[in-house]
Formats: sequence, structure tokens, C-alpha cells
Amino acid sequence: MTLRQQISVQWESKAAKWYATIDIANAFFSIPLAAECRSQFAFTWRGVQYTWNRLPQGWKHSPTICHGLIQIALEQGEAPEHLQYIDDIIVWGNTAEEVFEKGNKIIQILLKAGFAIRRSKVNGPAQEIQFLGVKWQDGCCQIPMDVINEIAAMSPPTSKKEAQAFLGIVGFWRMHIPNCNLKECDIYSYGVQKDTDFLQSLGTNIQLLGNSTPNVQQAEEMEHDSIAGECKATYTRPLG
Repeated sequence: MTLRQQISVQWESKAAKWYATIDIANAFFSIPLAAECRSQFAFTWRGVQYTWNRLPQGWKHSPTICHGLIQIALEQGEAPEHLQYIDDIIVWGNTAEEVFEKGNKIIQILLKAGFAIRRSKVNGPAQEIQFLGVKWQDGCCQIPMDVINEIAAMSPPTSKKEAQAFLGIVGFWRMHIPNCNLKECDIYSYGVQKDTDFLQSLGTNIQLLGNSTPNVQQAEEMEHDSIAGECKATYTRPLG
């Protein structure tokens, strides 16, 4: 299950009313590298050799290490219920006061662990908030309107490559699109004009579903579709 799906499942069961988000400032650079490891990060610039003494951005293992250290700090500090993705954290509750207290406790734990928190990186308490690019309200996730407007403003594709690029953009919102797997398969079988018709229809679906909530706990279902003599099926089951 993806992180977004985990968030959706957990929040829909809680039907939270208030939220707050915390984004740790310069999280990677808050983590010192052990002296014996610094030689692994040496580099030369204008004939002079340097090395990192903090966890560098761009190294493939940096996000995992950063996430793990922040998670350990929060666990050791007995942080209240929250969700964390690397340096992004969200808390929720039934009242603004409850959420404020949870957020403040997490901030104090992070400061004690050596991480920096900027006031501009803290949002809420609010009844509607964005976390990891997703709009959350009343325990449900929705597509932000700026995303819907961006997709709706895109020109119809004129080639297979452009059509595939379009699918890459809308793919993140697949949970909001009924039978998305079946619809995506069509692009590899149909001509460009058919693809254009499909993508225009898909864009309309996204507009209509912008304020909807994906049903991540739907009952098991088997859907069939027959196209050009082929039998296609999409099997869905409850997440978890």
C-alpha cells in the first residue's frame, strides 16, 4: 500500500476535523556524518578537494536515513499520533486546541533532537490542509483545484509520447478515476485520435471527481471489458 493510501485508510476511519503540518527545515543538513564516513563523500572543485560533513542532498540513501532518524526521535520522545514522510509530518484531531497541543509537542521533541523548525514551515491548525500535494478535509483526500485546472488546460496530445506523458501526470490521482487501469490500457491499443478522445474523457472525469473521495475500502469486484476481441479484467480488493 502506498503512503497516500495508508493516510487515506487511516484518516477515513478517524474522520478528523482539524489538521496541522510540520516541515522540518534543512533536515538533511541537520544530520552530521560520522568522521570515518566523510571520505566517501569527497569531491573536487576547482582543483581543491572537499568533503561533506552533513548528510548530502542527492545521495540516494539520504531520504531513508533522514526518515529513520526523525522517526526514532519521535518514538523516543513519545510523540502523539501522527504521520511522517521523511521531513514532512501531519497531526490531526477533533478540535483546534487538540491539534495545536499535538503539533507543539512534536516540535519540542524535534528541537530537542537537534532539528530546526521554521514558523513558516508550520501550517494549521486548519480544517482544510494540503499534505504531500493532496488536499485533506473531514478525513478524506481530494484533488486540489489548481491540479484540476492544470490538467484541464492541457492541449490534446498529438503523439503517443505526449499521451503517455499525460497519463504520467494523472496517474497520481488514479484512486479518483473509476476503472483507471482499463482506461490506461486503451492507450496502447488505440490510434492517436482514439487516445485523444480517451484523454479528453479522462480529463473530464478528473474535473467531476475533483471534490470526491476515492473508495479505498471498496468490496472485492471484478470488472470486464472487451475491446477488439480482447478480454480485459481489473480485480480490486480492500486495501490493507
